Amino acid sequence: MLMRTDPFRELDRLAQQLTGVAGTWSRPSAMPMDAYREGEEYVIALDLPGVARDAIDIDVERNMLTVKAERRPVVKSEDVQMELSERPLGVFSRQLVLADTLDTERITAAYEAGVLTLRIPIAERAKPRKIAIGAERDPKQIG
Repeated sequence: MLMRTDPFRELDRLAQQLTGVAGTWSRPSAMPMDAYREGEEYVIALDLPGVARDAIDIDVERNMLTVKAERRPVVKSEDVQMELSERPLGVFSRQLVLADTLDTERITAAYEAGVLTLRIPIAERAKPRKIAIGAERDPKQIG
């Protein structure tokens, strides 16, 4: 139902983990996701822990779905001394090419407990249907 658009995304993610460099708007980091079919819907779940709802942007243009999010630093008082900082900050993005069999006009999104869940209905034209066989209109005899 979908295709990955960047074969080097995993290499970028690994390099980010090793170097500790956060994503920027021009070079965002990847966000982990699951994608599966559930009944008549295709479901995409993206992990965005610590991201505010208003820092998430979802766009769809034709069959290209783009999700961008930004995890901003938590405002701390001046007397705080950071001992350990492992949670990545910055910009995260994911682009997916959706199949023509999905109804991109009726995508819904929910955000709960740090997980963004997108539900995309299967298009009516993609669902299996029975074709009735009718009688011939004008039977011809070979004489």
